[in-house]
Amino acid sequence: MSQLRFKKDYKHNDTFRKSYSELSHLTFGIEFEEYYQKGFWSNRYVPFSYIYQDKVIANVSVNLLDFVIQGQKRKALQIGTVMTHPDFQKRGLSTNLMNSVLAQYSHAYDFMYLFANKDVLDFYPKFGFKIFQEHIFFMNFAVNRKPSRNLHKLDITNIKDINFIYEFVSTRIPVSDTFSTLNSEGVFMFYCLNVFPQNIYYLADEDVIVVFRQEEKTLHLYDIVSKKEIDIEPILTKISDLFTEKIIFHYTPAYKNLQIQSKPFIGNEVLFVKNFRNNSFPQNIKHPLMSQA
Repeated sequence: MSQLRFKKDYKHNDTFRKSYSELSHLTFGIEFEEYYQKGFWSNRYVPFSYIYQDKVIANVSVNLLDFVIQGQKRKALQIGTVMTHPDFQKRGLSTNLMNSVLAQYSHAYDFMYLFANKDVLDFYPKFGFKIFQEHIFFMNFAVNRKPSRNLHKLDITNIKDINFIYEFVSTRIPVSDTFSTLNSEGVFMFYCLNVFPQNIYYLADEDVIVVFRQEEKTLHLYDIVSKKEIDIEPILTKISDLFTEKIIFHYTPAYKNLQIQSKPFIGNEVLFVKNFRNNSFPQNIKHPLMSQA
């Protein structure tokens, strides 16, 4: 394998970037070319890759994020898009790339973390990562009359709307002082483009962007993007309908005067955390979905 080359942060190289997108589509069914072309691939998203004959054949990417945890700012690194082409698996390439990431960033961040598929849970503990149990937050909620919703649906294919969303999320305040991300607009926009293009709304009276989806009697609330402190109940009332009985928060809510419950979260992926600087990681949290790589 002497022809393998190590490359990182090559987003402006058309050949490598497009090959990266091809491998991510083969592995996860996701692509990055539109994400790049629309200007959302920033310097905070860095791939560490092996190249063979101008093709990306193995990769570990990092997202450089800031957090607010119990009101305090922390620096964090999220690892994602860990993938190896089927023709090059079981050669230790992912292990080498993980070691490269750790060597570069271990002394600069308060913690590192990642979300792993359940079939690779044995891979990450050898690098010092430990499983962390997330919790999901939910509450009963119903409106007794038809609400005046006044929702403006944003169109992710419209250049005006997409610029509005990006500017808004780039200047937002944290969705929670208990546990939330900062400077994560790149990941947020990826979700807008690829996961929730039909679920993004602007509420003019409250001046917030809300990402949500109603499934039968349950309203899934993925994010509330605001530039100032909000009153949550009018927002919940406007995005609910007469069928709503339950709201699930896909982040860690820190709202006062709401009867919010929590329980251990069992999802398709497992959170792993590696702490540095003797920082304790908070209990009873849900990582915000729209910042999850």
